[in-house]
Amino acid sequence: MAIDQTTLDLLAQQEIELPSWAFGNSGTRFKVFASPGTPRTVEEKLADAAQVHRYTGLAPSVALHIPWDLVDDFGALAAYAKDLGVRLGTINSNTFQDDDYKLGSLTHHDDRIRQKAIDHHFACIDVMSLTGSRDLKIWLPDGTNYAGQGDIRGRQERLAESLAAIYDRLGPDQRLVLEYKIFEPYFYTMDVPDWGTAYTHVAALGDRAVVCLDTGHHAPSTNIEFIVAQLLRLGKLGSFDFNSRNYADDDLIVGAADPFQLFRIIVEVVRGGGYGTGSDVAFMLDQCHNIEEKIPGQIRSVLNVQEMTARALLVDRAALAAAQEAGDVLGANDVLMDAFYTDVRPDLAAWRESRGLPGDPMAAFRSSGYLEQIAADRVGGTQAGWGA
Repeated sequence: MAIDQTTLDLLAQQEIELPSWAFGNSGTRFKVFASPGTPRTVEEKLADAAQVHRYTGLAPSVALHIPWDLVDDFGALAAYAKDLGVRLGTINSNTFQDDDYKLGSLTHHDDRIRQKAIDHHFACIDVMSLTGSRDLKIWLPDGTNYAGQGDIRGRQERLAESLAAIYDRLGPDQRLVLEYKIFEPYFYTMDVPDWGTAYTHVAALGDRAVVCLDTGHHAPSTNIEFIVAQLLRLGKLGSFDFNSRNYADDDLIVGAADPFQLFRIIVEVVRGGGYGTGSDVAFMLDQCHNIEEKIPGQIRSVLNVQEMTARALLVDRAALAAAQEAGDVLGANDVLMDAFYTDVRPDLAAWRESRGLPGDPMAAFRSSGYLEQIAADRVGGTQAGWGA
């Protein structure tokens, strides 16, 4: 089936935020791999991110990570981003790289350490006020490794108190976005291990507290699209961190391991009103490119999301509803599969060209010479990576 104009108009509304850290060096527990041209400053990260938007038209904002992306003048940084054709987006906190947080941050039993973590989030909110950012995203690494190590109930009580203090500091147009993860860095308990725990906390905070769904942060066989449907139904799905997992964590390109899962997720996003100008649900990537080139990895990622969104928008909702109501099990499945198997790439290429974008963004970037240029220019200094 061909993509009609209504679908193209909906696709024109799509924005996918890029993470600044995706442009730095990353790796596994065993090795972080360096690459020529890796950014040394947040300005160079923004310049690389702007290349993704230049060739795809899909990525007009860049998320920052504090303290990795700290600068003396965030107003100047916002102006620099604007000159590049992008803007500053979500501000991400960091409580996983300080020795004080070995036994917890927002859940720590020591009042001093817990207040230190709260103060860090206050500082992030100050950054948001300078950058015009709407969302403060909290991925909490807190947890325990052994039974009896910590008071599970007490840690939840302290987390609730800490989040309330942070929430009360937000401005009227700012949101707290709480992310969950089933395991890692701790392996017995995580203090925010699942969507239910995240929902419980944000529901207690208020309307401007929502859940971030990271597509890689679930147990095997978890039906992520069910979680999407439920959080949308409850009005608490705030954002996505798109990536892909095969075994445990989440650092593959989105759609790489299971493209059908990505399609199913976006089908539920569309069904639940989580896509388009009337939605507050933010699409963002959260990926580390360990062995592949960073900018092409991000280009491929946003194109994967765009292609699956196009397929999701092609689902014949009337035919699907009719099959469901008739109890036609395989007929209903056929409606979804027809959309999923549609090759939308030729139509999307033609549509991009009609908007002044390259039909093949990856090939156009490859031929631009940008990678060769930054490899030659960015010599010396300290390359950005984990912790910088």
